[in-house]
Amino acid sequence: MPTYTGISSEAFRHPLDREAELALRNIPGFDLVARKFVEFLSERPQFVYHMGNSLQVGPRQYSTLYHMFRECVRDLDVYPEPALFVSQNPISNAYALGQERPSIILSSGILDLMSEIEIRSILAHELGHIKCGHTTLNAMALWAISAASFIGQLTLGLSNILITSGLLMAFYEWKRKSELSADRAALLLIDELTPVTSAMMKLAGGSLNYSNECSLEEFTRQSERYEELDRDGLNQVYKFLLYNNLAQGVFLSHPFLVERVRYLQEWANSAEYRQIRQGNYQQSTSAAVDIPSGSTASQQELDVLRQQIEELQREIDRLRSQPPD
Repeated sequence: MPTYTGISSEAFRHPLDREAELALRNIPGFDLVARKFVEFLSERPQFVYHMGNSLQVGPRQYSTLYHMFRECVRDLDVYPEPALFVSQNPISNAYALGQERPSIILSSGILDLMSEIEIRSILAHELGHIKCGHTTLNAMALWAISAASFIGQLTLGLSNILITSGLLMAFYEWKRKSELSADRAALLLIDELTPVTSAMMKLAGGSLNYSNECSLEEFTRQSERYEELDRDGLNQVYKFLLYNNLAQGVFLSHPFLVERVRYLQEWANSAEYRQIRQGNYQQSTSAAVDIPSGSTASQQELDVLRQQIEELQREIDRLRSQPPD
């Protein structure tokens, strides 16, 4: 497997990811929400949860997985090394959390469904999210979406700023586009398109019992047929509504898997990808994500804001626990 010492996330970041993040940051009130989130929301609760309820991977716990993970961390030049957990869940899933204390969570379903090289591609994908700094924005987006869903209007010293459907759509549009950059990280580390796209095929509808009847070639053809559908203007409208169901407040957080296959195939055939493979890539000079965090508030003001956010979170939890009407 290739090693990309000192590589910057900008070397492989998808332009649609970059554009969507810029659009998100330009939404009125975003920077203020970002500052309050970074100041008062900690990464620790999620880390504590997985320390208490999942298996932490290490030299004596899933040792083969740990060895693969350490190689991926080295090859993508990710620092500090994230923690890796396996969570008991038959649904195949993986996600990354945290920036100061990053961690990656794999479901047990991933380990049961994927081959070793496909698991490696999943690890590389999640490390790509951490490398690009997606985890901070993603956590902030999820919290803001949760607050908007249950409260409607934030406190945190932002009582006059409403989390609108436009901001929610911008969050989700960025979340979907960020997956394209993480897919590129997987391709760089695996150095072969087939394992990355076969993992996508299994996420779309893989089966242990019928794996011998699944065809990656047919899945690739399906992505080509989807691309033809996507050229139709009416289908574009349908796709927008599937991605953003404003009536029910339901948004898809990932692009359709067949779309991701197409985007990755295009990049695999590009001169940009070949240049990176030859060692000609942008070097890292700073942190991947710059979220405003400066504050001139007094300690008393900070204590008040901290209390407000705790009250808001309790209200969210209370509303979640209520049975539906």
